[in-house]
Parts: sequence; structure tokens; C-alpha cells
Amino acid sequence: MRNTVVETHFPELKLFARGKVRDIYDLGEALLMVATDRISAYDVVLPNPVPDKGKLLTRISLFWFDVMKPLIANHVITGDVERFPAVCAPYKDILRDRSMLVKKAKPIPIECVVRGYISGSGWKSYRESGTVCGIRLPTGLKESDKLPEPIFTPSTKADVGKHDINIDFEETVKRIGRETAETLKTLSLSIYQKGMAFAEKKGIIIADTKFEFGIVDGNIILIDEILTPDSSRFWPKDTYVPGGSQKSYDKQYVRDYLTSIAWDKHPPGPALPDDVIRGTRQKYLEALVTLTGKSYDL
Repeated sequence: MRNTVVETHFPELKLFARGKVRDIYDLGEALLMVATDRISAYDVVLPNPVPDKGKLLTRISLFWFDVMKPLIANHVITGDVERFPAVCAPYKDILRDRSMLVKKAKPIPIECVVRGYISGSGWKSYRESGTVCGIRLPTGLKESDKLPEPIFTPSTKADVGKHDINIDFEETVKRIGRETAETLKTLSLSIYQKGMAFAEKKGIIIADTKFEFGIVDGNIILIDEILTPDSSRFWPKDTYVPGGSQKSYDKQYVRDYLTSIAWDKHPPGPALPDDVIRGTRQKYLEALVTLTGKSYDL
């Protein structure tokens, strides 16, 4: 399929890791992070790629990393393939627009989830206990309601094929220490609130999201991706009505299909129909164009 990269194979480069979506290569002083067109749901990589998805995710992340620079440093060295090390030159056509040269960071093994609205696993937990990750919420909330204030609801960082597990703040403290946990909470809430305010002016509600952080030279920085449709719930503001699930610019399009076929959320994932693949690509593209105000020739 044209414009599709499912998995990369660069013989002259040292493969460091393959994640759910990204292939990472060790270039010595830096890492090369390549966003493929793989798509995952419920922590399972699905068999069908979504054409151009890696390019869309990379462009959205680079946009947000730049917006958030006043709040926190990030791992990006450059997203311009012309500035990559010479060893990458044979692979420029594949790498263009879907890769970043990034600093080597020591990842902090916590998914830093922030929820501004009640949806997904948070809604399920709320219905069962009135709480999300140990945080008690007001009674009477409807699905997709805006919360009185955003909440920090961390989870474990799972390997490919395994599910992240929601944990409370005290469990986070046990795993990474109180000072680091407090810092991640403060940073996560600040980044989310800035992103949410920016996106809302563009007509997008960021209902929830997750961040990943790492350590470079003793300092905490943002790594991986940021505020993309893969890591966030994006809802069109003009169709938002609490009381049920929402139209979205994100993977909810895929999740809804998987729910409709009663998939058990265990590997292997089912194949996606062509219309779901096309619709997902279009949603990601709409998110990029809406956020940046630019058009893109993919």
C-alpha cells in the first residue's frame, strides 16, 4: 500500500527496540525514533497499518513539543532528515516526516495520564467505585462530563502485548519516589492544561492524554510523543454533548469497531475493514490540520 511503513529494516543501523508503533535505532550519541503506520488498541498491535499515520503523529508531536518548550525541555534534537547523521542518508525517503533524532534519556517507568473529562477506563472505574485511581469524584457525573478540575491518574508502563494498569498516586510514589512523583504530577497537569486551552481555541477538546518522561543529565524532560490522537482523546468541540461517547479525531474510531465485533482485547488483534482504516487516517489528518492551521500534502 502506497505511503505505508509497517516495519523498518535498516541494515546499517543498530535496532534498539520495536514498540507498539515506533521503531527505535541506536546511533551512538542519539536515538533515531521512527513512527511506523502500525496502530494499536488496548495495548495490542493490530494487523492492518493506517497509511501516513506515522507522518501525522510525528508532525503533531513536533508541533506540541515546540509549543511546550516554555514549560519543559524535550528529547527532540531534530525532525529534519537533512540534519540526521550521514549513516541515515540511504534511508532518507522512508525517514522523511516520520522520524526524529532524539536525546538518549533514561525513561521513567510510569504513564502519566491526565483526565479533564470522564471517559474510557476512567468512566468504567467511576461507575464501579465513584473513584479513578483512588481519587474520589463528585456523584452524578455522566459519561464524557467535564471534571471540576483535571486529575492525574498514572498507570504502569507495559511492554508490547501487555496492558497498562491504572495505579494510585501512592503506588507511583513507591515505584519512583515521592519527589519524582510530585514533579511528574505537576508537570503533567501543567502541560495538559496548556494543551487543552490551546486546542479548545481551535475547536478540539482534549478529554484526556498520557505523557512519558525521561531523565537526561539529571533533569526530567518530555519524551516519546505528546498530545497526539494515539495518546489522547480528541473530541470536536462543536458536537460535544455529555451523556455518552463522543465523536472523535482519535483511535476511538478503531475502538468502536472493535467493540462492535466483541473482540476480547487479547492478541492477536482482528483485521480492520478498509473503511475503518480510511476513516482513522482522515481523523488523524483532520486533527493535525485543525491544530496547526496548515494544509499537508502527504
